[in-house]
This record gives sequence, C-alpha cells and structure tokens, in this order.
Amino acid sequence: MPLRIGYVREHFSSPLLQFADADGGETLTLVECPSGTGQLISRLTKDEIDIAIALTDPLISGIANGSKAYKLVGSFVSTPLNWAVITGTKSEFKDISDLKGTTLGISRNGSGSQTMAYVMALQQGWPTDDLKFQVNNDIHGLLRSVNDGSTSAFMWEWFTTKPFVDAGEGRFIGSVPTPWPSWLIAAHPDRASPDAVTAFLTGLTKFVTSFDSTESRAEKNVPFIEAKFGYPKEDIEAWLKTVSYPQDCSVIPTAVIQDTLSVLEKAGVVKRPEGGFNVDAFVERKVAKLT
Repeated sequence: MPLRIGYVREHFSSPLLQFADADGGETLTLVECPSGTGQLISRLTKDEIDIAIALTDPLISGIANGSKAYKLVGSFVSTPLNWAVITGTKSEFKDISDLKGTTLGISRNGSGSQTMAYVMALQQGWPTDDLKFQVNNDIHGLLRSVNDGSTSAFMWEWFTTKPFVDAGEGRFIGSVPTPWPSWLIAAHPDRASPDAVTAFLTGLTKFVTSFDSTESRAEKNVPFIEAKFGYPKEDIEAWLKTVSYPQDCSVIPTAVIQDTLSVLEKAGVVKRPEGGFNVDAFVERKVAKLT
C-alpha cells in the first residue's frame, strides 16, 4: 500500500511534487493539506496520512506537549522560513508594534502561524500569556479576517502571501524569520514502517539533491515553479536565493531540536520537564540519523 504523504502545496514542495510525478503512485500518494502544519498534525492523528512534511516548530512543540501521533524521521529544508506579517488593506496597523493586545488570525491551533506569533511576541517583549487568537483555517479565511476587522494581522510565508498582497487583498507590515531550519519530516510510529520510511527518504533525497543543484537552479527550477504555482519569475528567483535543502533527508541535526525547544520554551509554547528534554523522545532512531 502506498504511503500517504501529507504536504502543503507551496513552492518549497517542488522536489516532492517531482518525486510523486516520477513515482506514479507506486510507493506514495500525496495528500494536500492547505491549512498547513496544524492540519498535517491532525491528519497524522486521525489516520488520514502516514508521513507529514511540515514546519519545524509545530512538529517539535507537538511532541514536547505530549503528542504520540508521530516522531521526527528527517529534514526537508535547511534554511529558515521568512514569515510575513499581513494586515488588512485599510486597517489602522502600520507596524508589528501596533499589534500588541490585538487578536491575531491563525490557521489552526498548534500551527506555525500560532507558534510564530509567540516568537514574534517574544521578540517584541510582549507577555506571551496575553496573546489572543482566532482560527481562520487557511490563507483565504485569514485574509478575510484582517479585512473585516475580526483580526488585526496574521503570519504566513512571505512568497506564498505576496501574490495576494500584489493583488490588493492584504498589506505587509513586517516579517519574522524563524530562528531554526524551516521544514522537517514526521511519520506515524506504527502505520509507517521503518523500511518504507527509509525508502521514501532515500527517494526524496534524490529529487531534493537534483532540485538544489547548480544546474537545476540555473535552468529548471524557475519554469517548473512558474508552471506549477504561477508565481512571477522575479519572485521565484528571489526565493531561490534564500533556500537550501539537505544533502540527506534522513539526517536531523541535534542542535535543530535543542535550539528550537530553547526558543519555544522562552516564548511559552512548551514547558521544560524536570530533568530537561530528551532528544531521543522526538526522533524515530530506526530511520533518522542524528548529527
């Protein structure tokens, strides 16, 4: 039975899409999760997917807060994610500092849009206990909420949001890069066997390596992303300058887990247990290689 791979259909997923096209459904099927990592984690929990390619911080915070629905098995993107802060086109908010005490839009509880709001608050010196959220499911609901005034702003990846801002549906007032590499890979501990997950990661590494190569960056990636996502050429070229992928998708640097937990603890998203966090509790060691 093919592995069910949950993913968000964004430009970051290009190597995965190429892998799936080449595989033709033999070993994997893609399950689109437009609401983002919160939806991916929910689908892992509900037996709707076996593997998720999702944002680092919600995956790690989920395990730290007690989730048994998955363990980390690999890495997908090595560079930080630049989270845009978006408000309504006619809202009163001009800068991130104006958002203190307001209600922020998020896609789902436990999503990257929520954990990064805590990081933003930490950077701004706001009490994280005071943050207020409204769940709006996806980018379209989030845009509606900032324009009808039910929320002040929301956070989403910069280049994914830019077409909506260019179309006059929202307005940038700042950005907050993640203080960690942006995407990890998680698998259900029972439904996805170690051998099947290892085979998936080996195949994905082949396409990630090709996509990240100098040749593909110069000749292939821009037309592929243009065709799949319709982004302007100049935006794709700008994004490619900011992103890199791992040489081996089965490798997870120990520091990524430790450093992410440290920031999330300071932001109030996770609470350190007595004796500290055990990195092994986050990782499926039969698959992932910690460095």
